[in-house]
Amino acid sequence: MISRGAMSDYSIALWSFNLGRAPGSVADMAGQIEEGVKRAAEAGARLLVLPEYLIECCLAFKPDGLPPEQEMSFLASVGAELVPMIRHFPQKHGVSLLAGTMPVTTAAGITNTAVLLTADGRDIRQDKLSLTPFEQSADTWHLTPGTILRVFELDGLKMAVLICLDIEMPALSCLLAGHGVDLLLVPSMTEKPSGYYRVFGCAKARAVELMCAVAVCGVVGTSRGTTQNDTNFSGAALYLPCEEEFGHSGVAADIPPTGGAGGEEPFLVATVPFQQLRDLRSGKAEVWPGAWTADHVSVAAG
Repeated sequence: MISRGAMSDYSIALWSFNLGRAPGSVADMAGQIEEGVKRAAEAGARLLVLPEYLIECCLAFKPDGLPPEQEMSFLASVGAELVPMIRHFPQKHGVSLLAGTMPVTTAAGITNTAVLLTADGRDIRQDKLSLTPFEQSADTWHLTPGTILRVFELDGLKMAVLICLDIEMPALSCLLAGHGVDLLLVPSMTEKPSGYYRVFGCAKARAVELMCAVAVCGVVGTSRGTTQNDTNFSGAALYLPCEEEFGHSGVAADIPPTGGAGGEEPFLVATVPFQQLRDLRSGKAEVWPGAWTADHVSVAAG
């Protein structure tokens, strides 16, 4: 564990996994994930973040004739088999692993859930809270939204996960405002450039609002067995508040977006200057008002 004050920076890796990898089995998928964990460890990262619906590449070995409305049930069974296979990777390699998101079967229905396996042995889950119309459609994936936003501590940093569309919801940012989050993790899946720019633009805004680091990455390429997502366009970035200490622009590091048609697969290693972020939140920022609330403001119509 990293104690608060023991160091001032925290290295993370963001892997925009290419769905065209087309694993042949769950074990093959686990082996491909371990490739990334090893690569992150070799680069000195303490945390590897994989994107939303990474598991969709496993449609490459779906049963013949599987209808679209049963894809999530199939992938939920894949995820239930995959997690035990990869659970030991963080402790083996010393790198915590946000294993993207996957459908998870619950009593309320199937959720789109981020699975974070930590190097200290924990399994931290965050359901997607704001589902797209497609995700909720009974004709396709028919998912159920989550109801709880979790703030947790890892390696001495306070973190939270907002999945794709969740980062576009300012109301969720407001819920986090008083919790002193150091790092916000954003796995995503965006079909078009418009979706990429929405998610990544809003991620940059959340860094300003919360005076924290925001790490975002999305899948690229096309799953061999997909019936829905013919394209995926994304990249990887670490955003910081637009402060002089961080070079004004708010972009700590990024890799330009790609559709992944040529096998491109952005892999970004970046540093979160969390002690500087805490100093800025404590009153040293240029204009940041703190964990601001609108309690003293009312809306007048007309």
